[in-house]
Amino acid sequence: MNKTVEKIPTWAFGYIFNGDMTGLTAEEVRLIDEALKRIGAELVCTPLDEEVQPYFTRYPLFGLPTDVVDCVILYK
Repeated sequence: MNKTVEKIPTWAFGYIFNGDMTGLTAEEVRLIDEALKRIGAELVCTPLDEEVQPYFTRYPLFGLPTDVVDCVILYK
């Protein structure tokens, strides 16, 4: 497995970690699925709770500029 750190939008966490699509449009779900599939993501991990520091970026892994958290992604 390979490892990378990516800027994951905080609005996508419910879907990525729990499969909860509440508040997301079909287009947003498609965007998340395509981005994770494109990089071959097997597992997405957030930092420890005390290390989570959301910040704004113009260049998240997917979607428009927003608040993100740097997450570790394991991929093939």
